[in-house]
Amino acid sequence: MEISASQVKELREETGVGMMDCKKALKECKGDVKQAIDFLRKKGIATAKKRGGRQTSEGLVQSYIHAGGKIGVLVEVNCETDFSAKTDDFANFAKDIAMQIAATNPVSVDREGLSAETLEREGEIYATQAKESGKPEKVIEKIVEGKMKKFYSEVCLLEQAFVKNPDNSIQDLVTDLMAKTGENVMISRFARFQLGESDDS
Repeated sequence: MEISASQVKELREETGVGMMDCKKALKECKGDVKQAIDFLRKKGIATAKKRGGRQTSEGLVQSYIHAGGKIGVLVEVNCETDFSAKTDDFANFAKDIAMQIAATNPVSVDREGLSAETLEREGEIYATQAKESGKPEKVIEKIVEGKMKKFYSEVCLLEQAFVKNPDNSIQDLVTDLMAKTGENVMISRFARFQLGESDDS
């Protein structure tokens, strides 16, 4: 049976589980979200969301150098135990995140990392564009909302599509790793350097 995007979204919000696992669960349960939640809980992967508040004092700092030494990235990824930090899954995840940052040049890890000024400026630009193209007042808000969503998906690392598999967001990767490790996982901070670029460029 065909599983809709809204069913997948609902299940992801309820469980914190990655998109592909949600799709599989919904197919197994013929589209029944409640049954799919139980299905995922039985598999032990629907508890990832509940781990979100646990302390992450272990992890690693991963580096990535790209384009013949012209772009360099450092990213700090945290988890709860040294044991998880030393697994191949965790190391590969950190490498993928560093590579993602090199490729997409995000501004912050998430929306909280963006300044109020930045958000205000973007919103004003989109509203002005909509007004000038003659759009009626009542649809301008919707247009701005849609454009802000796209803006977040470009500049916030967690909301970006994963370059190796655009069907998944970086948040999906985090959630999947949380399910695998049974621990809270967090991308804390990153720095990206591009040859010839100054900090204020």
